[in-house]
Amino acid sequence: METAFGEHGIRRFPAGQTNPRIVEYNDHTNLRGYDDKISWCSSFVNWCLAQSGIAGTGSALARSWLEWGVPLESPVPGCIAVLTRDDPNSWKGHVGFFLRVEGDCVFLLGGNQLEEVREHYYPVASVLSYRWPAHRLEADNKTDNS
Repeated sequence: METAFGEHGIRRFPAGQTNPRIVEYNDHTNLRGYDDKISWCSSFVNWCLAQSGIAGTGSALARSWLEWGVPLESPVPGCIAVLTRDDPNSWKGHVGFFLRVEGDCVFLLGGNQLEEVREHYYPVASVLSYRWPAHRLEADNKTDNS
């Protein structure tokens, strides 16, 4: 989360310009070499995890995170939240780091949220899954059982 918070305010540049930092995020997915004019929420999450030595999905599709790590029954701060966009059965989605729930809204820190890295809220009903790195859950369980 520290890495993600450190990127707060990185934003898409206007037409005719490209933010090299977002290109760097994309380089951690199958969008290597793409500019900042495409959806980059999954690229941001992949990049953040890579900075911490955690393998992401390598995919620019937000819903690729549905197959990553392990599902959580209840969210914990910093877990990956995968959301639907438009139709729950569609391939479209959004992904970011879970911060909190307030009422019927879930707050995420993520990339490409209003074209920048920022905190933003979404309907709780749009959450498809909360995910956690499998190896982190195992390490947490070993610590708890020690």
